[in-house]
Amino acid sequence: MVRIPVEPIPFGPFCLDAARSRLLRDGVEIDVRPQAFHVLHVLVQNSGRHVNYEQMIQAAWSGTLVSKHTVAVTVGEVKKVLGECGPWISYRPRLGYCLETPHADDLVRQGWHCWNRCTREGFERALCYFQRAARESNDPRAFEGASLSYLMMGTYGMRPARQMYQGFLQAHRRAVALSGLTPDLRADRAQGLHVFEHKIAEAEADLLQALREKPKWVPVHIRLSMLYAATGRLDEALEQVEEVRAIDPLAVPLPTSEVFVRFFRGELDAALIAARDALELHPYLPLGRALYAQALEYSGDTEEALKQYRMATVLCPDLPWLRALEAICLANSGRRAEAVAILQQLEELRDTEYVDAYFQSLLLHALGRKDEAFLELERAANENSAALFVLDVDPRMDPLRADARLGPIRNRVFGPEVGDCLQFRITNS
Repeated sequence: MVRIPVEPIPFGPFCLDAARSRLLRDGVEIDVRPQAFHVLHVLVQNSGRHVNYEQMIQAAWSGTLVSKHTVAVTVGEVKKVLGECGPWISYRPRLGYCLETPHADDLVRQGWHCWNRCTREGFERALCYFQRAARESNDPRAFEGASLSYLMMGTYGMRPARQMYQGFLQAHRRAVALSGLTPDLRADRAQGLHVFEHKIAEAEADLLQALREKPKWVPVHIRLSMLYAATGRLDEALEQVEEVRAIDPLAVPLPTSEVFVRFFRGELDAALIAARDALELHPYLPLGRALYAQALEYSGDTEEALKQYRMATVLCPDLPWLRALEAICLANSGRRAEAVAILQQLEELRDTEYVDAYFQSLLLHALGRKDEAFLELERAANENSAALFVLDVDPRMDPLRADARLGPIRNRVFGPEVGDCLQFRITNS
C-alpha cells in the first residue's frame, strides 16, 4: 500500500494532499485518476531521486505486476495533469523516472512569501526573487509575481508611480505572452488601467470579464468595489463588498474594503465598525490601521486616530504618506507646530525617497498654505500619483473643490473620458 503522510506536500504551484487523495494547483483541486495520483505521489515523495520500474511497481501498484508500457503511459498521464510543469518529470534508462522541481520554483515561492508582508521592503525583496526566477526559467508565475510587485509598490505610493507602472507593463506583457490573458492577469491589467491610466470603461470591462470567468474570485469583487467607489457609484461599490462577504466572510481584504467604501459614503459609524473588525482580524496590516485612524479622525476621536496613524507607521515605516496623514490630523486639531515638524521631515526625506505629492498637498492645505497645496497637487498630476484615482470622491479634498484651480488639474488627470464626480462631492459634502 502507498504510505500516506499526515501533511500535504507542496511542490511548485501544486499541493499533493495524500490524506484526501487530491491534487491542488493554486488552491484549486485538479481531477486525477487514482492510479495516476499514486504514481505522482511516489514521484513527489522521491523528488530529486530516480524511481526505477521495480520501485514504482512496489510503491504505486502495491506490488502488482504491470508492464513497463503501462507505467510509461501512466507517467505520461501525470505529465499532462501537471500541464506546462510536466517536463519536470524526466526518464533515464536503467535509472527510471525523476521529478525535479526547478530552482526557479523555490525562488517564486520565496517571492510570494515576501510579497505577503505588504511592505515596501517585502515587495522589493519579492521583486528580486521573481526577477531571478524569470532569468532562470520561462515560468509565467515569475513574471506575474514581478508585475504584481511593481503594481503594489505603485498603487500604495511606495515608489514613483510612472516608474512602477512601466515595470508592471513590461512584466505583465511577458506573463500574458507565456500563459495567455488569464482572469488573474486580466484583473491585474484592469487595476493598472483604473489607477494609473484612468481608463474607467476599459478597466470595468476587464473586471467584469474576469468575473464571468471566475465568479467567486474575491480579488475581482474587491477591485470592482474600488473602481465603483472612486467613480461615485457608491451603491454598486457596497454591493461588491457584500458579494465578498457572501463568498468568504473572512477574506483578508474584506474589512478594509468596507471601510474604504463606507468612508466615501459618509457612513462613519459603519466605517468604524468595519475598521475595528479589520484590526481584530488583521492587526499587522498598516492599511487597515490607517483606514481605522481616518474613520476615528472624522468621527472626532483625534487622540485615538493619532495613536493608530503612528502604529501604522511603525508597522510600515517606508510609507511617508502615513506620516502626512498623521500631520494633517495634528494640524486639524490645532497642533500646528507638530504638523510643521513632520512636513519638514517629509520635505527632507524627498531628497532621497519618493514622497507622494498628493498627501503633501493635503498637509499643506491643512496648514493653511493653499497656494503651495495646489503646486503639490500639480506635482502629483505630473508624477501620476496613484492616490489621484480617488480625487473625485476623497472627502479630504472637499475644502479645495470650490477653488477654480482644481478643475483643470482634475481634467488633466482624468481626461474627457471620465465623467466628472466633483459635483457629486460638492452636493454630498
